[in-house]
Amino acid sequence: MDIQRTILLVALAVVSYMMVLQWNQDYGQAPETAAITQSSSAKQQSSASNQVTQNSAQAATSDDLPVAVNELTQDPTLTNNAVSNDLIYVNTDVLQLAIDPNGGDIVELKLSQYPRNASTPDIPLQLFENSNERIYVAQSGLVGTNGPDARASGRPLYSVTQQNFTLQDGQDQLNVDLSFQENGVNYTKRFTLHRGLSLECSSREISQRKVECINDEAYQINLTYLVDNQSDREWKGNLFAQLKRDGQGDPSSTTATGTATYLGAALWTADEPYKKLSMSNMDDKNFNQAINGGWVAWLQHYFVTAWVADAEQTNQVTSRKDSKGNYIIGYTSPVLSVAAGQHAQTTATLYAGPKIQSHLKTLSPGLELTVDYGFLWFIAQPIFWLLGVIHSILGNWGWSIIALTVLIKLAFFPLSAASYKSMARMRAVAPKMAALKEQFADDRQKLSQGMMELYKKEKINPLGGCLPILVQMPVFLSLYWVLLESVEIRQAPFMFWLTDLSSKDPFFILPIIMGASMFVQQKLNPTPPDPMQAKVMKLLPIIFTFFFLWFPSGLVLYWVVNNLLSIGQQWYITRKIEKSMAAANPS
Repeated sequence: MDIQRTILLVALAVVSYMMVLQWNQDYGQAPETAAITQSSSAKQQSSASNQVTQNSAQAATSDDLPVAVNELTQDPTLTNNAVSNDLIYVNTDVLQLAIDPNGGDIVELKLSQYPRNASTPDIPLQLFENSNERIYVAQSGLVGTNGPDARASGRPLYSVTQQNFTLQDGQDQLNVDLSFQENGVNYTKRFTLHRGLSLECSSREISQRKVECINDEAYQINLTYLVDNQSDREWKGNLFAQLKRDGQGDPSSTTATGTATYLGAALWTADEPYKKLSMSNMDDKNFNQAINGGWVAWLQHYFVTAWVADAEQTNQVTSRKDSKGNYIIGYTSPVLSVAAGQHAQTTATLYAGPKIQSHLKTLSPGLELTVDYGFLWFIAQPIFWLLGVIHSILGNWGWSIIALTVLIKLAFFPLSAASYKSMARMRAVAPKMAALKEQFADDRQKLSQGMMELYKKEKINPLGGCLPILVQMPVFLSLYWVLLESVEIRQAPFMFWLTDLSSKDPFFILPIIMGASMFVQQKLNPTPPDPMQAKVMKLLPIIFTFFFLWFPSGLVLYWVVNNLLSIGQQWYITRKIEKSMAAANPS
C-alpha cells in the first residue's frame, strides 16, 4: 500500500507540474505587441507616415493645448487644416524616433538597445506610438499671444531640409531643425540628440548594457525654440511641453500575473520631490500648480519619459484629460518676449529611456526616485549599490545575486546562529516535551507552566526560530523591488534555461527546488507542540512553492541559495548542540 501511495503521489505531482506548464503557455505569457520596423524603402516609410497622418486628428484634439501662463483666455482651439504627408525620421545608436511636421511632436520612439522581448532581440521596445491601437506622444509648442501653436487655423506645418536624419560615425550629437515662418517671424524648432554608447566599450559590454557604456546624455533630447522676430511689433509666447497617453496597460511589463509596478504620472515639487499622479487622480481632478523648475514624467515598468523644465523659471504644471479620454501632464513656461528685430530662445529637455538612476539624478533632482523601491527604499538602495559593485567584478547578474546572498547571510550569521541554537535545543529536549504532554494531558495550565520551566532550565527561546525569517523579510522585500524595478537586470541571463532573471522561471524548476529546500529545513526544526500548528507548517513548503511560481527568477534564486546556506548552518549547529547535550547528560 505504501508503494502504491508513493506512485500515486509522484504521478499526481508530475501531472500537476505539466498542467501548470500548459497553463503558463496558454495564459501566462505577456502579450506580444506587433512592432513596425522602419524600412529603408521610401514606399514603406511613406506608408508608415500616412498611417500616423490618418491618426493626427486623434493625437491632436481641440483640448490638447494648455492655457498660456498669465492669460485669461479659454483653451485655444487646435485644428488640423495642414496634413503632413511624411514623417521626419531620426536615428541615433540608441534611439529611433519619428517627428510629425504638423506641430513638431514626437509621435514614435523606439529604444534600439532594449528589445521588446528577449526572444525577439531584433524588435526594439517602443515607448511613443500614435496609432489606432495606442496613443503615447511627447508634445511641445509655443502658445500665448503670438504663439504659432495657438492659431485658430491650426498648428504650424514645419519644413525640413531632409526627411531622414542619422547620427554618423564620428558625430557626438545630431541637430534636427524644423522651420516655420509667419507674419515676419521665423521659428526654428530644434531637436538635439546625442551619441548614446561609449566608443571605449566592446561590443560584448554594450550587449550586456553595462551602465558605464551608456553616456549620460544618451536618452536626452534637447528641445530649443529659436524665435527670430523680423516683424515690426513685439512678439510674445509661452513654451509648453507635455506627455499625452491613453489609459492602456503597461506594454513593457514582463510579469505574467500583472505584478504591481506603478503605471502613471509623476512630478517634482519643492515639498514633494517625487509626487505620484495616477490615472485615478487625473480622473478625479486636474492638477494645477506653479512650480519653480522641476519635471513632469510618465512612468512604466523599467522606463520613464520626462519633460525637464528650466530650473530658473517658475512654470505652471497641469494635468487633465482630453475629450478622447487621453491623459495629459505637462507644464507651461512664463511669457517669452522678443522685441521687433530681435531674436531669443527657450529650451526644455525630454528624457525617454530606461530608468538608469545615475543618469536621472544628474539630469534633475528627484528624477532618480522614479525608480520606485517602495517604503523600504533605504534598504533597497544599499542592496542595489552592493549588487552593482559585485556585478562589476563578476559580470553576471545571477552569480552576483548568489554572492550577495552569501554576504547577507554572513552579515546575519550571529543572529541566525543564536536562533538555530535555540531550535537545536528544542529539538534535543523533544522527548522531555513529550513526557510533559503525557503527564499533564488533562491540565493545560500545568502543561504550560511545565514547558516554561523546561525552556528556562535549558535556556531555550521558544520564539527564537522565528527570528531568521523576521529579520530576512525586510531584506527579501527590498531585494524583490530591486530585481523588479532595476532596468539593469531586465532580460539579464544567468545560465541554462534561466535567460531572464527579472521574469519567472519558465519551467518552474527554481520554485520547486525552493519548496524542497523549505521541506528539508523543516525536518531540521523541532515539531511545533500544537498539532494544528504542526499541520500548517507542513503545508508551508507547498504554499510557498505555488506563491513563488511567478516571482522573478532572480528573487527565487536568492531564496534558494539562502535556504541551502541555512540548511548547512542549521545542520552543523544542531549536530553540535545535540552532541554537547548528550555529553552533559550521559543517562
